[in-house]
Amino acid sequence: MYIEILNHVVPWGILVIMQIASQDTAAGWITEFLALEPPRSKSLVMTVIGDAIAPHGGRAWLGSLIELLAPFGVTDRLLRTSVFRLAQEGWLVARRDGRRSLYAIAPQALARLERANGRIYAAPGLHWEGRWTLVLAPNGSIDAQLRAALRKELEWEGFAMLAPGVLAHPAPNADSLGEILARTGAAGKVFLCTASELPGGASRPLCELAQDAWDLRPEIDSYRQFSATFAPLLALLQRDGAPLPAAAFAIRTLLIHAYRRVQLHDPMLPVELLPDPWPGSSAYALAGAIYRLVAGPAEDHVLQVLRAEEPDAPLADSAYFARFGGL
Repeated sequence: MYIEILNHVVPWGILVIMQIASQDTAAGWITEFLALEPPRSKSLVMTVIGDAIAPHGGRAWLGSLIELLAPFGVTDRLLRTSVFRLAQEGWLVARRDGRRSLYAIAPQALARLERANGRIYAAPGLHWEGRWTLVLAPNGSIDAQLRAALRKELEWEGFAMLAPGVLAHPAPNADSLGEILARTGAAGKVFLCTASELPGGASRPLCELAQDAWDLRPEIDSYRQFSATFAPLLALLQRDGAPLPAAAFAIRTLLIHAYRRVQLHDPMLPVELLPDPWPGSSAYALAGAIYRLVAGPAEDHVLQVLRAEEPDAPLADSAYFARFGGL
């Protein structure tokens, strides 16, 4: 049964919990968040894959995923549809064992996932060396379909289109750029170069190009909204301590899901080219503080669920413990 609250359709079970859970507790915060900002199923599954499954060998049985996602209102049907679509998109591979299904991160997706996790969990603070990297695709060098695919991937990576066929970034990740060119089929078909300010050229300072290339107001608003939403949760956790494992896992998942949605739209400009103060820095500090408070019991829950289906499921890897500057 579903009830509409404030223009959001809320499962009846969540509504009952909301009625009995105080908003002045972590449990109350979870239920209110789920009611007012229900996450999309496929996107939430991807968050759980990256945050909880990747550190434990990058694989999980369908039954474990069902148990992990059920408290968020993700039904068996929605979960099966989500993992099927993620497999179609190349993120997951599936293997049948009788009536059971095992889902693992696809080998070709590992590098992309690791870079995404690096952006999420690593501290912001790139420094600018005064140069820009340009990707040039003159007319006729690539067809329209490849041009559109390349632009989409590079803009997701933080590049800005300065002019038709000209994309630029002041501090891109070289490995990411190479992987994008190879994956899209643009390697060897476009020009890559760096540009620096010409001495005595009487031009505008090259640092001002960032102001023309990016409108950072949406990112600023998103980071501020994230902090406004999660700062009360940090205060609750600092007052009451870490919740029980299942609730800690729910908090960790919702935290990373919300932060990932904001942070992966950030063009990741060097600090010298960002407004001061940059709200992304305070949002990262807030996310890290909450994550550290719930990480232990959340991991207990993840491991218990995984080992119910696979008794030898590994402990979290070393990369997990390096998140947010060290857990």
